[in-house]
Amino acid sequence: MNGREKEQKEKKRGIWSRRDFFTRLGWGGFGVFGFLSLVGFIRSAFPRVLFLPPTRFRAGELNDYVLGEVNEKFKQEYRVWIVREEAGLYALFAKCTHLGCTPRWLPAENKFKCPCHGSGFYKDGTNFEGPAPRPLDRFKIEVGEDGRLAVDKGVLYHMDAGLDPDDQFPQSILRA
Repeated sequence: MNGREKEQKEKKRGIWSRRDFFTRLGWGGFGVFGFLSLVGFIRSAFPRVLFLPPTRFRAGELNDYVLGEVNEKFKQEYRVWIVREEAGLYALFAKCTHLGCTPRWLPAENKFKCPCHGSGFYKDGTNFEGPAPRPLDRFKIEVGEDGRLAVDKGVLYHMDAGLDPDDQFPQSILRA
């Protein structure tokens, strides 16, 4: 094969041979894999952190709550109802004890009613109808240093079935 034939063969084959193409493809794949591995390694140095909202929140003044009424001001943001009765104030967790739905307060019927499966609860959280196995839970409520009410969602009073919630955890009621 003389120089002229060799030159013509190279012109036919183009810039890269099949071997060159697969070699470059292999090295490119290796480079992409190496780069992604490096990015993953660097990313592992910065773990994902879940920032939770504070468990305590200010609930206003004692005079903001009317005797005998359920206050729904904090239902959307904190899932809490604040109820003021003759015995005092308590903070109910707005979560049905059956499957965790958010019940609705029905003032005309003077009860909480869960829209999912029909569980009913009295104003003090006691269950009386539907599949809910126990009363609504309560959170700790207290008067803060500044004289305002504070609800601590970090302290949950888990109510048991068949017992009056007021008798189970007397500390869940703020006597006022």
